[in-house]
Amino acid sequence: MPVSRNTAAMAEEAGMFVVPQTVGTVLCCKCGIPMAPNAANMCVKCLRSEVDITEGLQKHVIIMHCPECNSYLQPPRTWIKAQLESKELLTFCVKRLKNLNKVRLVHAEFIWTEPHSKRIKVKLKVQKEVLNGAILEQSYVVEYVQQEHMCESCSRVQANPDQWVAAVQLRQHVSHRRTFFYLEQLILKHGAAASAIKIKQMEQVEICPICREDLICLPLKVAASLGNLGPLVICTKVTNSIALLDPLTLRISYLDADQYWRLPFKSLLTSRQLVEYIVLDVEIISSEVNVGGSKYVLADAQVARVSDFGRNDTIFNIRTHLGHLLNPGDYALGYDLYGANSNDIEIEKHKGLVIPEVILIRKSYEEKRQKKRGKPRAWKLKSLDMEVDDKNRTDQEKINSEYEQFLKDLEENPELRFNISLYRNKDYQPSEMTSVADGDEVPSIPLDELLADLDLSEAEAEAEDEDDEMRE
Repeated sequence: MPVSRNTAAMAEEAGMFVVPQTVGTVLCCKCGIPMAPNAANMCVKCLRSEVDITEGLQKHVIIMHCPECNSYLQPPRTWIKAQLESKELLTFCVKRLKNLNKVRLVHAEFIWTEPHSKRIKVKLKVQKEVLNGAILEQSYVVEYVQQEHMCESCSRVQANPDQWVAAVQLRQHVSHRRTFFYLEQLILKHGAAASAIKIKQMEQVEICPICREDLICLPLKVAASLGNLGPLVICTKVTNSIALLDPLTLRISYLDADQYWRLPFKSLLTSRQLVEYIVLDVEIISSEVNVGGSKYVLADAQVARVSDFGRNDTIFNIRTHLGHLLNPGDYALGYDLYGANSNDIEIEKHKGLVIPEVILIRKSYEEKRQKKRGKPRAWKLKSLDMEVDDKNRTDQEKINSEYEQFLKDLEENPELRFNISLYRNKDYQPSEMTSVADGDEVPSIPLDELLADLDLSEAEAEAEDEDDEMRE
């Protein structure tokens, strides 16, 4: 019969003999150390190694943050103002977590991060009943990634009232302007700006942020709908559909507007992040294949970063779809996945995905173009009349650099210039020495594709001169 502590104390005071009581212990069924008995008959370390109660809980969450009013988006359209490490922000972060009802939340606290890192870390302590009714407690960290996006009220305040007089507004959330350079040429060719009228109604069109030569990690659902394509693919063409090429298998699929906007996604890496490589060796492993009107050849190649010369001997053995273009000694532009730092959550969802160290995108002619730098081209483009702010020279230099890259893309890609009008440059004077030295390796536009640049004012002046001569 068990004896209570009070009874044992009274017996000791009376000088009676009391049998000492010891707490019973059992051996852990896994590691064999003595422990207090529990429902699972396992120690805490073995129980945690057997069961992970945080499996299936979100570890990474993307939240929208307005930098102007310091508020956060509570989907679908509610903005909540909260300071860093405040109770309001902690409550907001916890509510954004899915599947948290599967466990019992015990404690939540912030982990300090740099304010400019765009990261918020919250440490959560949860409990859950596991084997045979035993309750296990475990801590884990959730990382919130802030994406800057102004709320509606701040957008109205910051907006320039002069920008709302446009007939059609085009917006594309990318870091370059090459798509708009292409649209400008389409407007000029078809004369769309000549018949424009000012009306009070304004239309706003959002352009798909996926651009040609972007590297994309397809979401699970999108990859499954395309026959388990990729998931790492290259965008080769953007028209009324997006052409996606798997560079390791030469499979290509097309994504139309309805499919994209149903499950939108962004690029993993863009053309601004291309790195120059030198090709050391190429071994063809397949015959030439015509995919979507373009020719590709699978090949195994050895490449090294141009920036690594003289620093290290790092060599990458990769597979590329450019076997028909590359030879040892050539230069190529590609994405450095070996040293890239990406926060794309879609990659983590593809379990068992082997990420290649380098994915080559196109052959580079930059070294050969150095000889022609500063010399005019045999062709030119027209441009629309625009209002440009000349105060910011940095932006103007950036625009000039992007426009030069757009011209290079036109020279290298015949499909891109199919819908664009190219004109002969009257100031161009070909040099025989330059043509002999450069050869035909650098892509150029044939002269038969160029149109005569007819200036109506000059034509009218010549016609008037002819009339005057006839009268005389």
